[in-house]
Amino acid sequence: MLRILDARTGEPVPAAPARRGLTRIEAHASGLDPTDLRVLLTADLLVRALELGGTPVWTILTAPLRLAELRTAATALAIRPFEDGRDLASGLGDAQAIHVVAGDGGPVPGPGPVASVAPVVWTGEPGPPAADGTRSGATPADSGVGRDAVPGVPPGASPTPPRLPLPDLLADPAALRLALLSVPRGEPVHLDRAGLDRAAQRLTHWRRAVAAWARRPSRPVPEEVRVRLRAAWEDDLDLPAVLEVLRDVEGAPGVPDGARFETYVYADRLLALDLPRDLGTLA
Repeated sequence: MLRILDARTGEPVPAAPARRGLTRIEAHASGLDPTDLRVLLTADLLVRALELGGTPVWTILTAPLRLAELRTAATALAIRPFEDGRDLASGLGDAQAIHVVAGDGGPVPGPGPVASVAPVVWTGEPGPPAADGTRSGATPADSGVGRDAVPGVPPGASPTPPRLPLPDLLADPAALRLALLSVPRGEPVHLDRAGLDRAAQRLTHWRRAVAAWARRPSRPVPEEVRVRLRAAWEDDLDLPAVLEVLRDVEGAPGVPDGARFETYVYADRLLALDLPRDLGTLA
């Protein structure tokens, strides 16, 4: 059974009712930045993990600003669509609500467990200057406007980390998704171009491997591997542990290629990295 750490109490709680009744996932985004995308990604992972366990799920997105743009970015990240309103779930029976928020998201309306998400910080170089002299994706404070109002920050210095424009960050959505999955949701993600490049290279490697393994006779996912995968994602969505299982399976002696293929396809039902994308391509 999937259990998550409830930020309200600090205790692990079941993510689904005992009878597998309807569970409502509510993602709370404050705007449009990488941390908001991590909130939506975490909600998506909860949905996928619960569905793999046979629990019906209803998802809602609450965002006061730039809702349409947020939905577009979520689609690029292979995040399943959110419903338009909570009232649509009426008549479907009682539902447990799980709220997904950024770590500093403040009070959450309504009862139910809270899955908090640590921030995403861009640690690489900022985007190119815009026409007004500011960096792309920066706030006026980042450009030096009103600098004297920031105590302790000398002229020309930035009080906040540089940020990459969101369109650039989403240039390779699958690589960004993998980079975010590689860090426990309670820990900050420090992104830079080198990290995104490494994620892209890992994806290319795995997709080619899956395509090669698909040419061999299919074999079932080894039971011990299936148990490890489920134990990982049911432990507060420990996605780094899921990725570690995949790395182990790739190099484990004695595992047939057909079993490696089925393992990666099975795990991709949760990861949504499109690992079988290169099936049928030439070696």
